[in-house]
Amino acid sequence: MKRFTLRQSHNSDIESIANLRAIVLRNDLTRLGRFDEEKVRQRFRDAFDSVHTWIIEEDSSFVGCIAFKPRLDGYLLEHFYIHPSYQGKGVGSQILKNLLEQNHVKGKHVTLNVLQGSSARRLYERFGFKIEREDPIDVYMYLIVEGHSKTVERS
Repeated sequence: MKRFTLRQSHNSDIESIANLRAIVLRNDLTRLGRFDEEKVRQRFRDAFDSVHTWIIEEDSSFVGCIAFKPRLDGYLLEHFYIHPSYQGKGVGSQILKNLLEQNHVKGKHVTLNVLQGSSARRLYERFGFKIEREDPIDVYMYLIVEGHSKTVERS
């Protein structure tokens, strides 16, 4: 399997990610009667946080992105987009596995939402994400990551 790497995003990445989002979400949003290309891009621009967004690369080529934002009860996983030419090749599994194995994530609650009917839902289910609730557009999922962070014993 090819090795994909992560690098922290920069403000200069915003348009590349917004364009990828429009490409990746087009079919699902069209099926749901919700696709508006400019709104899809603008929603990303409005939510973009370079500190918590990572660019997925293969040999310095842009493959996708993922945002992993800390919350009081754990983390919010969002904006996980893989370019269609890389989908189905294990990129999502590799990135998600590496993310969920980090020590600071163990024992935490990770939440996300995925569009109804999206094939990405199968990826999350393989990793153990459960449905919290759903509406006509989104499926809200969660996972409590197994393990726990090391605690320091006081003497």
